[in-house]
Amino acid sequence: MNSLVFICFFTFLIHLTETLAYSMRLAGLRTRQIAIAMSFVTSTLLISRLSNMFQAPLLGAMVDFSILKHTSAALDYLALNFRFIILAAFLGTLAGAFLTPTMVYLFQKAIMIFLKNGSLPKTIFQVFIPKNFVKILCSFKPPRLSSLKSLSLKNIPKTFLVMNVLVTSIYTIGVLCSLYAGACLPSFRSTAIQLSGIVNGMATIIFTLIVDPSGARITDQAMHGVRPESDVKSVIVCLQAGRMIGTLILAQLFFIPFAIYIMHVAKFISTVVH
Repeated sequence: MNSLVFICFFTFLIHLTETLAYSMRLAGLRTRQIAIAMSFVTSTLLISRLSNMFQAPLLGAMVDFSILKHTSAALDYLALNFRFIILAAFLGTLAGAFLTPTMVYLFQKAIMIFLKNGSLPKTIFQVFIPKNFVKILCSFKPPRLSSLKSLSLKNIPKTFLVMNVLVTSIYTIGVLCSLYAGACLPSFRSTAIQLSGIVNGMATIIFTLIVDPSGARITDQAMHGVRPESDVKSVIVCLQAGRMIGTLILAQLFFIPFAIYIMHVAKFISTVVH
């Protein structure tokens, strides 16, 4: 139970930071500093990478204990724990969406500070100055329903919206599916774990060819006055809403089928090798 709590916490943190990274698009647009904003995205995602570094061995230990027990009840319990982890991913995304208005404002301030001092460590250090920390706490801006009324999907590619949901759901469960498949097939555990790429690979292709270019195009067009700023807001809301749908619904639905898919591929590879 303790390991599950820690894993859920790190999962929450991963999806929180990845969801907040979307707000960099709007902060970069408003400050006219798209390149710096995209650089900040990479820096922000360091939190996600560090969280994943702590989360991964805990997940591995959870699978090891399930294999040692080697019972159907242990596998069912592992699957239930993984579903709680997927739920934590949704909660992280939800929290990120709720904090987006505040983070857009703070990222704008951070970009302007960085322009002055030219140092990211110095910019981050500003957060820990007591008076600035108090200002940050006081700058909280909850989402307003009135702001959603100006959003429109009219100029947003529908393929972009659908594929974003699919990509998010696959990314959420790729590693979990391979770990669960490894627990179900302990003899081919290493093979199954290495096969997470056949699940995440689909998401990577879709993201690279459809999702990311479409979002970047809309942001650049708004930067050059071809589109209104509201289109970028719509993109951010759609990305976050799609992420919530993907983690809350599709990830839960795809978890077992994709794990079975990995098991079949692992068995096929074993027959080819031998």
